[in-house]
Amino acid sequence: MEHAEILHRCFRCGYCKLPSNYQNLNCPSYLNYRFETFSPGGRMWLLRAWLDQEIKTTPRLSEIFFSCTACGNCVEQCVFTKFKDDLLNVFIAGSEELVNQGAVPARVSDYFKSLNLYGNPYKLSEAESGRWAEGLGIEPYQGQEYLFYVGCAGSYDEQGQKMTRSVATILKKLGVSFGIIPKETCDGNEVRTMGEKGLFEKLARRNIDQFRELGIQKVITLSPHAYNIMKNWYPGLGGSFQVYHYSQVMVGLAGKIKYPGRKKELLVTFHDPCYLGRHNKDYISARLILNTIPGVRLVEMDRSMADSLCCGGGGGNFFTDILGAGPESPARVRVQEAKATGAEILSVACPKCAKMLEDALKAEGLEEKIRVMDLAEIMLSHLD
Repeated sequence: MEHAEILHRCFRCGYCKLPSNYQNLNCPSYLNYRFETFSPGGRMWLLRAWLDQEIKTTPRLSEIFFSCTACGNCVEQCVFTKFKDDLLNVFIAGSEELVNQGAVPARVSDYFKSLNLYGNPYKLSEAESGRWAEGLGIEPYQGQEYLFYVGCAGSYDEQGQKMTRSVATILKKLGVSFGIIPKETCDGNEVRTMGEKGLFEKLARRNIDQFRELGIQKVITLSPHAYNIMKNWYPGLGGSFQVYHYSQVMVGLAGKIKYPGRKKELLVTFHDPCYLGRHNKDYISARLILNTIPGVRLVEMDRSMADSLCCGGGGGNFFTDILGAGPESPARVRVQEAKATGAEILSVACPKCAKMLEDALKAEGLEEKIRVMDLAEIMLSHLD
């Protein structure tokens, strides 16, 4: 197995499952299950025992590996600089071994099958991926400066579509030249982190070939997940494009918007998406946008930026729901943390985070206390 040579170096000091102040639990699966095997250090030892044939392949073993959200907190907090950057690569390699053995949970297998057959996990026709744009006057890509790539959650999920429409509307108001692909294919980020290498390459090459045929050079993504995979992993397959998350395009133009005056102060707290923050080190763009909106005052949660608690939707869990939605699920813990700031709005910049946190608000009974809104939706609400 790739990266197997570093497994013995971990002696489970435990920093990997904590934030930098050591006052909370920051590993989503460990927070939810509270068994050491669900922590990064526990997985390292478990994987070593499995490769040494001291333990057998079991459904429980598979569940432990596919519960990882690939949030990157372990990489951020690990004290061993010589191998910390490969921690997630180790877990992905372990999942790949399970995939090769056909020993994956049924929900993971169904997820892979749906992507293989339909190009998206919703089992819907790709022709429906552009339905969100109806009535907005958005043209298919025909040589505009940017492609606006929406992705699965933004195309098919109701909450995601709402976010997509808000972002597209603001991009138009800012004068950004962009078009869309009416029949999108999944970007493949979660498939790669879940170890299905062949399916990832199939999806990625499909997108790369389509982008090349259309002459696309610049891409704006709705999702940080798509931003991560296209920016960091598509080049290895020959797909070199200039890739931006929508917040990174908006931040330089946000000052052009003329807002009407606002008398009442609005308290907003921002949830850092893992694939925009820890994976790609952009903690600033979203905050700068919020600071351009009159009346908005940004208040930070105890865990923010590099210490942000993952919503629990990464690593395919948004679709497989292996972590579940119990009281200790990361999304429910997160919305309670947001409420404790006194904020009226929990701002997001990822369609998966938006859905996970919106559902968590309902589960916690906090719908009347705080709302989930993406950056563009907040901008539009102040323009209205």
